[in-house]
Amino acid sequence: MATERRIGILTGGGDVPGLNSVIKSVVYRTTETEYKVLGIRRGWQGLMDLKPGPELDPLCVRSLDRANTRGIERTGGTMLHTSRLNPLHVRKEHAPSHIGAEQLRRMEVADGVYDFTPVVLDNIAYLGLDYLIAIGGDGTLSYAKTLDANGVRLIGIPKTMDNDVQGTEYCIGFSTAITRAKDLITRQRTTLGSHERIGIFRIFGRDSGFTALHTAYVTSGRCVIPEVKFNLERLIQLLLEDKRNNPSSYAFVIVSEGAAWQGQPQAALGLDAYGHKKHADVGHALSEEIQHRTGEETMVSDLTYDLRSGDPDALDQIVAITLANVAVDLIRDGMHGRLAAVQDGKYTHAPLPEPGAGPRKVDVAKMYNELRCRPQYAGRIGSPLMLVQIRP
Repeated sequence: MATERRIGILTGGGDVPGLNSVIKSVVYRTTETEYKVLGIRRGWQGLMDLKPGPELDPLCVRSLDRANTRGIERTGGTMLHTSRLNPLHVRKEHAPSHIGAEQLRRMEVADGVYDFTPVVLDNIAYLGLDYLIAIGGDGTLSYAKTLDANGVRLIGIPKTMDNDVQGTEYCIGFSTAITRAKDLITRQRTTLGSHERIGIFRIFGRDSGFTALHTAYVTSGRCVIPEVKFNLERLIQLLLEDKRNNPSSYAFVIVSEGAAWQGQPQAALGLDAYGHKKHADVGHALSEEIQHRTGEETMVSDLTYDLRSGDPDALDQIVAITLANVAVDLIRDGMHGRLAAVQDGKYTHAPLPEPGAGPRKVDVAKMYNELRCRPQYAGRIGSPLMLVQIRP
């Protein structure tokens, strides 16, 4: 249906501060070229739900220009909205109503599970997209790789507060998450001290501990991360030692949501509606253990959605703007199947993450002191700004 050259852009997975900066920067930069930009709404779901017709469905696609993206970078979230849907694994209840029974049957890959990639490819062709820019984390970008393998010219931009996308040292949203976590913990220290309690701050990080580790780095706190099962007795002794040595008589630990202690029973919670592994609440479980073993009062604080809401900090906005322009540079040069990235502290590009590669992990030997449940502060000469390095 298209006669002009078109770029599609979408945001998938959880929202983070800085997404609107990417969208605006792509739109403003491409107005200098022959491209028109179409915003895909609700991530991959927009490309699955779209029903071709004489007019674009505004619930799934909207045309983007300088006028309707002016000022969006000053707010958080994403103007295009988002979802966690992966078209490779769609349950029947999430299938769009206009898809017929026979077409649905042809896409079934397991009992009640469907691969909607043929529909997504048809809709990309219907929209006349020459390129597609996908902004997302591990799940969003793994499906981007699937589309690129099917002939879609695709560029990825990494975003996630977990900072765990393969091929890049930095993901949009990470700095703001650390800044917010630091501010929240600093404020709540007054309550911990007033009541002489042990604080347990639960933070995002299902599979990787970067967010907890860096928050501990800037708050001088203890932390436990998914990469290492911690010794519960040792952690409790460290917290009691911190409490005794603190004039305000409190202590705290930052807990990744995917952390676990040695010998901890694992509740079988299964998968959520989008196929992601669900974890028991380790914060409350740890709180109960500390109270049971020591008699100390605890305070559990869930630092999760507070970290992803609101406008981006300066670093996230700088990175978002720059990665957007790296993506447009790659399009200008005719490249695809690439991820706009940061490596060795420099902007670059890398292959899109391979499906099944999983999230990037903390280098425990270099970054984490297992015995003290703390970040490593020594030996930082030569390290990149965010203390993370990609090695070939």
